[in-house]
Amino acid sequence: MNGNVAPRLLRWFDAHGRHDLPWQHPRTPYRVWLSEVMLQQTQVAAVVPYFLRFVEKLQSIKALAAATEDEVYALWSGLGYYSRARNLRRAARLCVERHGGELPDDFDALLELPGIGRSTAGAIAAQAFGQRRAILDGNVKRVLARFHGIAGWPGEKAVENRLWQLAETHTPQARVADYTQAIMDLGATVCTRAKPRCDACPLRADCVAHRDGLTAALPARKPAKARPTRCTVMLVLRDARGRLLLERRTPTGVWAGLWSLPEAADETSARGEIARVHGVDADAIVFRPLPPFVHGFSHYLLDVTPLALDLEPAPAVADAADRRWLHPHEAAALGLPAPVRKLIETLS
Repeated sequence: MNGNVAPRLLRWFDAHGRHDLPWQHPRTPYRVWLSEVMLQQTQVAAVVPYFLRFVEKLQSIKALAAATEDEVYALWSGLGYYSRARNLRRAARLCVERHGGELPDDFDALLELPGIGRSTAGAIAAQAFGQRRAILDGNVKRVLARFHGIAGWPGEKAVENRLWQLAETHTPQARVADYTQAIMDLGATVCTRAKPRCDACPLRADCVAHRDGLTAALPARKPAKARPTRCTVMLVLRDARGRLLLERRTPTGVWAGLWSLPEAADETSARGEIARVHGVDADAIVFRPLPPFVHGFSHYLLDVTPLALDLEPAPAVADAADRRWLHPHEAAALGLPAPVRKLIETLS
Protein backbone atom coordinates (compact mmCIF):
# COMPACT_ATOMS: atom_id res chain seq x y z
CA MET A 1 0.00 0.00 0.00
CA ASN A 2 2.70 2.46 1.00
CA GLY A 3 5.51 1.55 -1.34
CA ASN A 4 4.43 3.97 -4.05
CA VAL A 5 4.23 7.11 -1.93
CA ALA A 6 7.26 8.76 -3.52
CA PRO A 7 6.18 8.16 -7.16
CA ARG A 8 2.72 9.55 -6.44
CA LEU A 9 4.14 12.58 -4.68
CA LEU A 10 6.61 13.26 -7.48
CA ARG A 11 3.92 13.05 -10.15
CA TRP A 12 1.79 15.45 -8.12
CA PHE A 13 4.78 17.75 -7.59
CA ASP A 14 5.54 17.92 -11.31
CA ALA A 15 2.00 19.12 -11.97
CA HIS A 16 1.10 21.07 -8.83
CA GLY A 17 4.20 21.70 -6.73
CA ARG A 18 5.93 25.01 -6.14
CA HIS A 19 8.66 25.52 -8.73
CA ASP A 20 9.14 29.28 -8.55
CA LEU A 21 10.33 29.86 -5.00
CA PRO A 22 13.24 32.33 -4.96
CA TRP A 23 15.66 29.93 -3.26
CA GLN A 24 15.14 27.44 -6.08
CA HIS A 25 16.63 29.79 -8.70
CA PRO A 26 19.52 29.36 -8.31
CA ARG A 27 19.42 26.54 -5.77
CA THR A 28 22.79 27.00 -4.11
CA PRO A 29 23.75 25.53 -0.72
CA TYR A 30 23.76 29.01 0.85
CA ARG A 31 20.30 29.90 -0.45
CA VAL A 32 18.88 26.50 0.53
CA TRP A 33 20.32 26.80 4.03
CA LEU A 34 19.07 30.35 4.51
CA SER A 35 15.58 29.47 3.30
CA GLU A 36 15.36 26.37 5.50
CA VAL A 37 16.30 28.35 8.60
CA MET A 38 13.86 31.14 7.75
CA LEU A 39 11.10 28.60 7.15
CA GLN A 40 11.47 27.13 10.62
CA GLN A 41 8.16 28.04 12.32
CA THR A 42 7.41 30.59 9.56
CA GLN A 43 5.27 30.25 6.43
CA VAL A 44 6.57 30.68 2.89
CA ALA A 45 4.54 33.81 2.14
CA ALA A 46 6.07 35.59 5.12
CA VAL A 47 9.60 34.39 4.35
CA VAL A 48 9.88 35.36 0.67
CA PRO A 49 10.36 39.15 1.08
CA TYR A 50 12.81 38.65 3.95
CA PHE A 51 14.78 36.09 1.93
CA LEU A 52 15.02 38.37 -1.10
CA ARG A 53 16.15 41.32 1.00
CA PHE A 54 18.66 39.17 2.89
CA VAL A 55 20.37 37.66 -0.17
CA GLU A 56 20.43 41.04 -1.89
CA LYS A 57 22.47 42.49 0.98
CA LEU A 58 24.43 39.38 1.97
CA GLN A 59 25.01 37.32 -1.15
CA SER A 60 27.28 34.62 0.23
CA ILE A 61 28.35 32.82 3.37
CA LYS A 62 31.48 34.94 3.48
CA ALA A 63 29.41 38.12 3.29
CA LEU A 64 27.17 36.86 6.09
CA ALA A 65 30.19 35.98 8.21
CA ALA A 66 31.64 39.45 7.71
CA ALA A 67 28.40 41.25 8.53
CA THR A 68 27.89 42.87 11.91
CA GLU A 69 25.31 41.55 14.32
CA ASP A 70 23.27 44.72 13.85
CA GLU A 71 23.24 44.29 10.06
CA VAL A 72 21.97 40.73 10.35
CA TYR A 73 19.35 41.60 12.96
CA ALA A 74 18.11 44.53 10.88
CA LEU A 75 17.55 42.23 7.90
CA TRP A 76 15.82 39.68 10.13
CA SER A 77 13.70 42.11 12.14
CA GLY A 78 10.06 41.05 12.04
CA LEU A 79 10.62 37.35 11.32
CA GLY A 80 10.79 36.48 15.01
CA TYR A 81 12.70 33.70 16.77
CA TYR A 82 15.84 35.82 16.59
CA SER A 83 18.14 33.05 17.80
CA ARG A 84 17.86 31.78 14.20
CA ALA A 85 19.57 34.93 12.91
CA ARG A 86 22.19 34.77 15.62
CA ASN A 87 22.95 31.13 14.80
CA LEU A 88 23.11 31.86 11.07
CA ARG A 89 25.87 34.38 11.61
CA ARG A 90 27.72 32.08 14.00
CA ALA A 91 27.45 29.18 11.55
CA ALA A 92 28.66 31.33 8.66
CA ARG A 93 31.76 32.26 10.64
CA LEU A 94 32.43 28.60 11.39
CA CYS A 95 32.06 27.81 7.68
CA VAL A 96 34.73 30.40 6.93
CA GLU A 97 37.00 29.02 9.65
CA ARG A 98 36.53 25.33 8.91
CA HIS A 99 35.19 24.89 5.37
CA GLY A 100 36.71 27.64 3.22
CA GLY A 101 33.61 29.79 3.32
CA GLU A 102 31.34 27.06 1.94
CA LEU A 103 28.58 25.02 3.51
CA PRO A 104 29.89 21.48 4.12
CA ASP A 105 28.25 18.64 2.19
CA ASP A 106 28.91 16.18 5.01
CA PHE A 107 25.78 15.48 7.06
CA ASP A 108 27.57 15.27 10.40
CA ALA A 109 29.47 18.48 9.67
CA LEU A 110 26.17 20.22 8.96
CA LEU A 111 24.81 19.04 12.31
CA GLU A 112 27.78 20.62 14.07
CA LEU A 113 26.76 24.10 12.87
CA PRO A 114 24.62 26.24 15.21
CA GLY A 115 20.92 26.24 14.39
CA ILE A 116 21.00 23.15 12.18
CA GLY A 117 19.15 20.12 13.51
CA ARG A 118 18.45 16.76 11.94
CA SER A 119 15.59 17.88 9.69
CA THR A 120 17.29 21.08 8.50
CA ALA A 121 20.51 19.16 7.81
CA GLY A 122 18.48 16.59 5.86
CA ALA A 123 16.79 19.30 3.80
CA ILE A 124 20.13 20.93 2.98
CA ALA A 125 21.77 17.61 2.12
CA ALA A 126 18.86 16.60 -0.12
CA GLN A 127 18.16 19.89 -1.85
CA ALA A 128 21.65 21.36 -2.09
CA PHE A 129 23.73 18.22 -2.52
CA GLY A 130 21.29 15.59 -3.84
CA GLN A 131 21.92 13.20 -0.97
CA ARG A 132 19.28 10.72 0.19
CA ARG A 133 18.33 12.26 3.52
CA ALA A 134 14.90 12.38 5.13
CA ILE A 135 13.31 15.49 6.59
CA LEU A 136 10.66 15.91 9.28
CA ASP A 137 9.41 19.47 9.53
CA GLY A 138 5.91 20.36 10.69
CA ASN A 139 4.36 19.85 7.25
CA VAL A 140 5.94 16.42 6.82
CA LYS A 141 4.88 15.34 10.31
CA ARG A 142 1.28 16.22 9.47
CA VAL A 143 1.31 14.35 6.15
CA LEU A 144 2.85 11.21 7.65
CA ALA A 145 0.73 11.23 10.80
CA ARG A 146 -2.46 11.42 8.74
CA PHE A 147 -1.38 9.02 6.02
CA HIS A 148 -0.34 6.32 8.52
CA GLY A 149 -2.86 7.16 11.25
CA ILE A 150 -0.19 7.90 13.86
CA ALA A 151 -1.84 8.99 17.10
CA GLY A 152 -0.22 11.26 19.69
CA TRP A 153 1.50 14.62 19.67
CA PRO A 154 4.54 14.62 17.31
CA GLY A 155 6.54 16.41 20.01
CA GLU A 156 6.51 13.24 22.11
CA LYS A 157 9.72 11.30 21.59
CA ALA A 158 8.08 7.97 20.76
CA VAL A 159 5.77 9.55 18.20
CA GLU A 160 8.61 11.57 16.66
CA ASN A 161 10.81 8.48 16.40
CA ARG A 162 8.05 6.60 14.59
CA LEU A 163 7.57 9.49 12.17
CA TRP A 164 11.31 9.59 11.50
CA GLN A 165 11.22 5.87 10.64
CA LEU A 166 8.42 6.49 8.17
CA ALA A 167 10.16 9.54 6.71
CA GLU A 168 13.28 7.47 6.10
CA THR A 169 11.25 4.65 4.53
CA HIS A 170 9.47 6.87 2.03
CA THR A 171 12.48 8.94 0.92
CA PRO A 172 13.42 7.66 -2.57
CA GLN A 173 16.85 7.01 -4.01
CA ALA A 174 16.34 9.33 -6.99
CA ARG A 175 14.97 12.88 -7.28
CA VAL A 176 15.48 13.38 -3.56
CA ALA A 177 15.49 17.18 -3.83
CA ASP A 178 12.16 17.15 -5.67
CA TYR A 179 10.67 14.62 -3.25
CA THR A 180 11.72 16.72 -0.28
CA GLN A 181 10.06 19.79 -1.79
CA ALA A 182 7.03 17.73 -2.81
CA ILE A 183 6.17 16.43 0.65
CA MET A 184 6.69 19.89 2.16
CA ASP A 185 4.49 21.43 -0.53
CA LEU A 186 1.78 18.84 0.02
CA GLY A 187 1.65 19.66 3.72
CA ALA A 188 1.71 23.40 3.11
CA THR A 189 -0.87 23.61 0.33
CA VAL A 190 -3.08 20.49 0.49
CA CYS A 191 -2.69 18.57 3.75
CA THR A 192 -3.11 21.72 5.82
CA ARG A 193 -3.88 21.81 9.52
CA ALA A 194 -7.35 23.31 8.98
CA LYS A 195 -9.62 22.42 6.06
CA PRO A 196 -7.27 20.01 4.22
CA ARG A 197 -8.07 19.59 0.53
CA CYS A 198 -8.26 15.81 0.54
CA ASP A 199 -9.90 15.75 -2.88
CA ALA A 200 -6.66 17.18 -4.34
CA CYS A 201 -4.30 14.84 -2.46
CA PRO A 202 -2.42 12.17 -4.43
CA LEU A 203 -2.23 9.98 -1.30
CA ARG A 204 -5.87 10.04 -0.21
CA ALA A 205 -6.69 6.53 -1.50
CA ASP A 206 -4.47 5.01 1.18
CA CYS A 207 -4.66 7.74 3.83
CA VAL A 208 -5.82 6.37 7.19
CA ALA A 209 -7.01 9.75 8.45
CA HIS A 210 -9.10 10.31 5.31
CA ARG A 211 -10.52 6.79 5.45
CA ASP A 212 -11.44 6.97 9.14
CA GLY A 213 -12.50 10.62 9.29
CA LEU A 214 -9.57 11.62 11.49
CA THR A 215 -8.08 14.53 9.56
CA ALA A 216 -9.21 16.99 12.23
CA ALA A 217 -7.73 14.85 15.01
CA LEU A 218 -4.36 14.00 13.45
CA PRO A 219 -1.74 14.91 14.21
CA ALA A 220 -2.67 15.48 17.84
CA ARG A 221 -2.14 19.01 19.05
CA LYS A 222 0.37 19.92 21.73
CA PRO A 223 -1.28 19.64 25.15
CA ALA A 224 -2.77 23.03 25.98
CA LYS A 225 -0.98 25.10 28.56
CA ALA A 226 -2.16 28.53 29.62
CA ARG A 227 0.33 31.29 28.85
CA PRO A 228 1.00 33.62 31.76
CA THR A 229 1.01 37.39 31.24
CA ARG A 230 3.98 39.57 32.13
CA CYS A 231 3.81 43.34 32.27
CA THR A 232 6.43 45.91 31.33
CA VAL A 233 6.69 49.64 30.76
CA MET A 234 8.52 50.78 27.61
CA LEU A 235 9.99 54.26 27.81
CA VAL A 236 9.83 56.44 24.73
CA LEU A 237 12.42 59.02 25.74
CA ARG A 238 13.15 61.88 23.33
CA ASP A 239 15.86 64.50 23.57
CA ALA A 240 15.56 68.12 22.43
CA ARG A 241 16.53 67.08 18.88
CA GLY A 242 13.71 64.55 18.63
CA ARG A 243 15.97 61.54 18.97
CA LEU A 244 14.91 58.38 20.80
CA LEU A 245 16.97 56.51 23.36
CA LEU A 246 17.55 52.90 22.35
CA GLU A 247 19.38 50.24 24.33
CA ARG A 248 20.79 46.90 23.27
CA ARG A 249 19.27 44.01 25.18
CA THR A 250 21.40 41.47 27.00
CA PRO A 251 22.95 38.54 25.06
CA THR A 252 20.49 36.08 26.61
CA GLY A 253 16.76 36.02 27.15
CA VAL A 254 13.92 37.48 25.10
CA TRP A 255 15.01 39.53 22.07
CA ALA A 256 18.62 38.79 23.00
CA GLY A 257 21.08 41.19 21.40
CA LEU A 258 18.40 43.29 19.69
CA TRP A 259 17.92 47.02 20.16
CA SER A 260 14.83 48.12 22.02
CA LEU A 261 13.36 50.90 24.12
CA PRO A 262 14.35 51.13 27.80
CA GLU A 263 12.02 49.23 30.10
CA ALA A 264 10.85 49.43 33.68
CA ALA A 265 8.67 47.24 35.85
CA ASP A 266 6.07 49.97 36.39
CA GLU A 267 5.58 53.74 36.24
CA THR A 268 7.05 54.34 39.70
CA SER A 269 10.20 52.41 38.83
CA ALA A 270 10.41 54.31 35.56
CA ARG A 271 10.33 57.66 37.36
CA GLY A 272 13.05 56.59 39.74
CA GLU A 273 15.30 55.24 37.00
CA ILE A 274 14.91 58.33 34.81
CA ALA A 275 15.61 60.59 37.79
CA ARG A 276 18.74 58.61 38.66
CA VAL A 277 20.18 58.21 35.16
CA HIS A 278 19.13 61.45 33.48
CA GLY A 279 19.27 63.85 36.41
CA VAL A 280 15.58 64.74 36.23
CA ASP A 281 13.42 65.55 39.25
CA ALA A 282 11.18 62.51 39.69
CA ASP A 283 8.29 64.64 40.93
CA ALA A 284 8.47 66.80 37.79
CA ILE A 285 8.15 63.87 35.39
CA VAL A 286 4.85 63.85 33.52
CA PHE A 287 4.57 60.91 31.15
CA ARG A 288 2.47 60.98 28.01
CA PRO A 289 0.76 57.57 27.74
CA LEU A 290 0.77 55.86 24.33
CA PRO A 291 -1.61 53.07 23.28
CA PRO A 292 -0.78 49.85 25.17
CA PHE A 293 -0.43 46.53 23.34
CA VAL A 294 0.06 42.84 24.03
CA HIS A 295 2.74 40.79 22.26
CA GLY A 296 2.57 37.02 22.28
CA PHE A 297 5.58 34.76 22.77
CA SER A 298 5.42 30.98 22.66
CA HIS A 299 5.48 30.69 26.45
CA TYR A 300 3.89 33.91 27.70
CA LEU A 301 2.12 37.14 26.79
CA LEU A 302 3.84 40.49 27.23
CA ASP A 303 1.55 43.35 28.21
CA VAL A 304 3.33 46.56 27.20
CA THR A 305 2.53 50.05 28.45
CA PRO A 306 4.49 52.67 26.46
CA LEU A 307 5.14 55.96 28.24
CA ALA A 308 6.60 58.95 26.39
CA LEU A 309 8.70 61.71 27.90
CA ASP A 310 10.63 64.60 26.37
CA LEU A 311 13.97 65.12 28.09
CA GLU A 312 15.02 68.75 27.97
CA PRO A 313 17.52 70.29 28.01
CA ALA A 314 20.10 67.89 26.54
CA PRO A 315 20.09 64.51 28.33
CA ALA A 316 22.90 63.57 30.65
CA VAL A 317 23.30 60.15 29.04
CA ALA A 318 25.63 59.95 26.05
CA ASP A 319 25.91 57.31 23.35
CA ALA A 320 27.73 54.13 24.34
CA ALA A 321 28.33 50.65 22.93
CA ASP A 322 24.90 49.46 24.06
CA ARG A 323 23.03 52.77 24.05
CA ARG A 324 22.23 55.18 21.22
CA TRP A 325 20.20 58.32 20.56
CA LEU A 326 18.63 58.01 17.12
CA HIS A 327 15.88 59.65 15.15
CA PRO A 328 12.96 57.26 14.57
CA HIS A 329 13.78 56.82 10.87
CA GLU A 330 17.41 55.96 11.75
CA ALA A 331 16.30 53.17 14.07
CA ALA A 332 15.20 51.13 11.03
CA ALA A 333 18.86 50.29 10.37
CA LEU A 334 19.06 48.39 13.67
CA GLY A 335 17.72 45.00 14.58
CA LEU A 336 14.49 45.79 16.42
CA PRO A 337 11.79 43.45 17.75
CA ALA A 338 8.73 43.68 15.51
CA PRO A 339 6.42 45.31 18.11
CA VAL A 340 9.08 47.88 19.02
CA ARG A 341 9.63 48.67 15.35
CA LYS A 342 5.90 49.21 14.89
CA LEU A 343 5.74 51.47 17.94
CA ILE A 344 8.65 53.59 16.69
CA GLU A 345 7.10 53.81 13.21
CA THR A 346 4.00 55.39 14.73
CA LEU A 347 6.21 58.11 16.23
CA SER A 348 7.73 59.12 12.90
